[in-house]
Amino acid sequence: MIQNFFLFINHGLITCHFLFGTYMTSVIRRAQETDLFRLNSMMYQLHDEHHQQCPELFKTASEIEEEKSIARYLDDPECMVYVAELEGDVIGFVTGHFCELISTVSKPVMMATIDELYVEQTSRREGIAEKLITRMEQELKDYGVKEVFVEVWGFNQAALDFYHQQGMKEHIHYLRKALKESEI
Repeated sequence: MIQNFFLFINHGLITCHFLFGTYMTSVIRRAQETDLFRLNSMMYQLHDEHHQQCPELFKTASEIEEEKSIARYLDDPECMVYVAELEGDVIGFVTGHFCELISTVSKPVMMATIDELYVEQTSRREGIAEKLITRMEQELKDYGVKEVFVEVWGFNQAALDFYHQQGMKEHIHYLRKALKESEI
């Protein structure tokens, strides 16, 4: 039973205090280079979970790790990475980037994408992912972003439910069909 719960937003940090007889805090902050080892470990876990769910489409986490580095997000001014810390340990992260979307069919708009969102399994369903998204959205507004997009694979019902709870709605239905040799 939670005896007390407080949420503070101060200088871009979101801190939660849960009092169970012990004192625990979670902080949402911008990632730093000192977080890279932990971020790479969680990124590996994220890609491994996707590969386990759909190995016929997803590369292994090791293959992705060779090609993609979260460090690139830290160096790019149009990218952002936030981490969630609990008692000094990084337990989750969100990555994203923003730009002006210019298309031949749609009006120009400052937009952003959420590229990865991950929370350690032991810390899921505790509001950490929501706090990460909230913090990112706050900064995106400061940059003049009007729309946020995210791609979610159809097998990831938990992520779909989560993003719907955050107010996201379907925008484009992106369908696929595997062609069998006998159909070609």
